[in-house]
Amino acid sequence: MFTQLSHKLLFNSALFVCMILIILQIIQIRAHGEHMKKPSTSIYSEKSNRIFSEIDKAMKNYRFDGCSNCSCYHSVISQDLEPFKKGVTKEMLDEANPRGTRYVISDGKLYRENSCLFPARCQGVEHFLLELVSELPNSEFILNTRDWPQSAVYQHTRPLPIFSFSKTHDFHDIMYPTWGFWEGGPAIKLYPRGLGRWDLLRKSLKAAANKTPWEKKSSTAFFRGSRTSGERDEIVLLSREVPELVDAAYTKNQAWKSEADTLGRAPAEEVSLENHCKYKYLFNFRGVAASFRFKHLFLCGSLVFHVGDEWLEFFYSNLKPWVHYIPVKKDANRKEIAELLSFFKEHDSLAREIAERGKTFIDKHLRLKEVKCYWRKLLKDYSSLLKFKPQMKSDMMKLS
Repeated sequence: MFTQLSHKLLFNSALFVCMILIILQIIQIRAHGEHMKKPSTSIYSEKSNRIFSEIDKAMKNYRFDGCSNCSCYHSVISQDLEPFKKGVTKEMLDEANPRGTRYVISDGKLYRENSCLFPARCQGVEHFLLELVSELPNSEFILNTRDWPQSAVYQHTRPLPIFSFSKTHDFHDIMYPTWGFWEGGPAIKLYPRGLGRWDLLRKSLKAAANKTPWEKKSSTAFFRGSRTSGERDEIVLLSREVPELVDAAYTKNQAWKSEADTLGRAPAEEVSLENHCKYKYLFNFRGVAASFRFKHLFLCGSLVFHVGDEWLEFFYSNLKPWVHYIPVKKDANRKEIAELLSFFKEHDSLAREIAERGKTFIDKHLRLKEVKCYWRKLLKDYSSLLKFKPQMKSDMMKLS
């Protein structure tokens, strides 16, 4: 009897243990199922989850309806002209004149006052104006060729209608396509006459991109440029600490006096834009104002890391963070930059997708065709606001 009882107890104990094991297995299977449904809660770090979330949100909110007749840029013109919707008077132009060069379009002819602060920049703009002048209404406007915008929101009692290539939201300036699309861009050793001829650079950059497709590009991030802003210091310092992650160094500019101007190191050699295409990850920083290199980097087919979001050119609003490029805070430290780079090195196909979208947009919607179209739309809309009859001045020179 004792033996039977012992066997029964052992059987019940074994059965109980089996039931417990089965229950635990069921719990594990269910937990694994939840784990597979929501990998972000356990597989990836909190930082990675945030990046995934930003990309997902940006893609869900992104909408692009095409850019026929440069229509994707029309809203920029409307926003810039909004402060002047009650009209532009001659007195407003006279007040703005010391801050730029005065132009007059009269009966299909283009005139300009004799002096221009930066002649090559004026010529870069005039290339487009001369191609369009026969189809433009009579007009009169002030063109700023300085790097810095001139119509500060908090500086003047009223907004001044000044055309500038770049601005922040703290300025009323009316953005126009920079002279650098044709000539007068930044002059450096590699480009002694200035970075220009966007049509030619488009060809050479696309050729360089084809020569070094994504799978052949270096996984090292890259930056070369002068120290026009302290915002660039962190990427250069990170390069010195982790050279296998980032290759970033300062070059000379016209203001260079000593190694203090290149963060305590000898200045690096300049690198052509075409040779930037050898790298998967390219950093863009503002200079004195918006950076001229920004649009060029996309055509490499590389992933562009755009630092800061204050400075604008007319086409910037169509490029969306996380959709076409990777946004980086202007005060990002070395750790934050390294984390971003590590994420995209680990998610190569995602990096490639974003890079391809950026390249496609610039390739298809920022040609000289769109630049010319923008000038046409801008000047027609602006001219409709004039409250006076434009008149050529006796001291002006005729350009056409």
